[in-house]
Amino acid sequence: MRRVIVVALAGASLAGCSSLSWDSLKSAPPMVQVQLDSVPSGAEAKTSVGPGCKTPCSVAVPAGDAGFTVTYPLNKFQPVTVPVQVINNPGDFTTPASTTIDPNPVVAELRPAGPPPKAVRATSKRPKASKKPPAAAPAAGSPFPAPPPR
Repeated sequence: MRRVIVVALAGASLAGCSSLSWDSLKSAPPMVQVQLDSVPSGAEAKTSVGPGCKTPCSVAVPAGDAGFTVTYPLNKFQPVTVPVQVINNPGDFTTPASTTIDPNPVVAELRPAGPPPKAVRATSKRPKASKKPPAAAPAAGSPFPAPPPR
């Protein structure tokens, strides 16, 4: 009788854990160090996967399967966004698995923001007078007829 009770209790406790999935047993992707820099330095580098810092700096990003971007905003400069690829090499019997970030370091050259565009003056849309000379009449005694007026 004890065996029946123990088996029933074990089955009941496992039934309560039915929300357990294999995804929860997977480990998180490894973190990879990425160096970020800008010309001029001092830009606030922001990655699309979360972390950011003030250049020059280094951040740890998850080495997932998809790439990410790094955006470099800086006052008085145009912001720049640089795409970054994550390359996973699964390895084989002779080499271990590895993850590479391309490019690393991620460097952006910021261009100064230009002055605001000047306002364009409105002009009237009057047609311009034609500067073509009037067609000449054919010479007297010409075998060709006069051209039609335009």
